[in-house]
Amino acid sequence: MLSAEFRKAVENALALHHPGPFDWRPAGRGVGGDTWRVQAADAAGFLKIADEPQRLVMEAEGLLALAECGAVRVPQVLATGEAGGTGFLLMEWLELGRKTQPAAARLGEQLARQHRCPGEQFGWRRHNFIGATPQFNTQSDDWLKFFREQRLGFQLRLAAENGYRDGLQERGARLLESLPMFFAGYAPQPSLLHGDLWGGNWGVLETGEPVIFDPAVYYGEREADLAMTELFGGFPPEFYSAYDAQWPRDPGYRVRRDLYNLYHALNHLNLFGTGYLAQAQQLVERLLAQVR
Repeated sequence: MLSAEFRKAVENALALHHPGPFDWRPAGRGVGGDTWRVQAADAAGFLKIADEPQRLVMEAEGLLALAECGAVRVPQVLATGEAGGTGFLLMEWLELGRKTQPAAARLGEQLARQHRCPGEQFGWRRHNFIGATPQFNTQSDDWLKFFREQRLGFQLRLAAENGYRDGLQERGARLLESLPMFFAGYAPQPSLLHGDLWGGNWGVLETGEPVIFDPAVYYGEREADLAMTELFGGFPPEFYSAYDAQWPRDPGYRVRRDLYNLYHALNHLNLFGTGYLAQAQQLVERLLAQVR
């Protein structure tokens, strides 16, 4: 149950944008906690709550960065706060419609523009989360070092702590040593990434405008965003055609895609267990086959 103190804090934050009275309705459960629709007199807010308030502050910062880039629509952040030990992120409520091929194409075009929002270094001004897992973002000029240490290396160490040792660690270590081979003749540049762009984290407004949400933002190699769109599906061919028309992918992407998706497969292994072990192992073996 949400305390009266907590509800009052949220309603006060929403009242800065929309007047009451307010009506609360459950809207499901996300990775970090419950979500709510808080209806005001003339609009509604979408509320996420969590026992770790900083996680929601980090998400809000990511949304604000994407909004500042101005390429792809994101939910407007109304407020973040904490009351009674519970943190909240309050955003505008967006009514989503049916995903269409034209909307997907528009998203592909817009994502290419987002990726042209550059950073000075790889990483981010603070660490954040990928799902419920910490995501480290110490800034670096060296993408291979950043990806080796703060993405794949961290997830492999976490997998070892979770009991996934033996072959995965041995083969994973060999892959880490081989990373330079995947980037021969290719120089990654820091682009503003959504960071967690799977099919469930985009939608279409009733106007037909695409929208993205639930980010894990950092400046990274743009291929990492594109790779995740292929990991679980949810993006039609029109999305990729429109992206490539704006900024064609490098031919080496087809191999590096597995490299970037290994990060997410390992994260799912660490979050959800052995159901993702075979996928992670297969990706490692496919990648090592490229360097034999």
